[in-house]
Amino acid sequence: MNFGSVKAIVFDAYGTLFDVHSVIEACHEAFPNKGDKISQIWRQKQLEYSFLRSLMGRYRPFVEVTRDALRFACKELRLTLDSGKEARLMKAYLELKPYDEVHDVLPQLTGKTLAIFTNGSHNMIDPLIEKYKFTEFLNEVISADHVKQYKPAPASYTYVLDRIPVKREEVLFLSSNTWDISGTANFGFHTAWVNRSGGTMDELGFQPDAVIDDLTELPKLV
Repeated sequence: MNFGSVKAIVFDAYGTLFDVHSVIEACHEAFPNKGDKISQIWRQKQLEYSFLRSLMGRYRPFVEVTRDALRFACKELRLTLDSGKEARLMKAYLELKPYDEVHDVLPQLTGKTLAIFTNGSHNMIDPLIEKYKFTEFLNEVISADHVKQYKPAPASYTYVLDRIPVKREEVLFLSSNTWDISGTANFGFHTAWVNRSGGTMDELGFQPDAVIDDLTELPKLV
């Protein structure tokens, strides 16, 4: 598909720019041989809790959702999470590693407004942006925390248009999360699914406008 009309490129953060499972090493250090399982359950419950809180009308900032998901993961695995280990593992979320190609790709996207739109609260996402010096490439870092509704709620995507003065059909949104692709397609953004793991698209009535293996394919799309 030709995205020549696109004026703004908006990235999801977790799983798209940053590897959420780069916490595995810290999890292994806290609980030897349990890191992979902790990371898997932690991410699963983090997403579930954000969806459930949205449905229940019981919003909490993403840092609290992430902490509660970690506590569940440890309880599920019958692991004792003391305050010291909890603090170290939560700190690991502020030090997630970006995918290898991100630093090379962002400078190539000239002439477009570049933004991150994430469910992550600013006290989670801003340290990552600063740590890896992405601020020089990004025009906006947008958090759903402002509207107190997590993606894929339409109100969350509306906030992107409040921050970036473009029409919804002038936005290309990239995510590795199929639920996020469906949510943005439903809202009216163009979508590119970053299918890093060779996954299967959800059966929600939407398909991405483009599918790429990683971000190295993005510059030729725009």
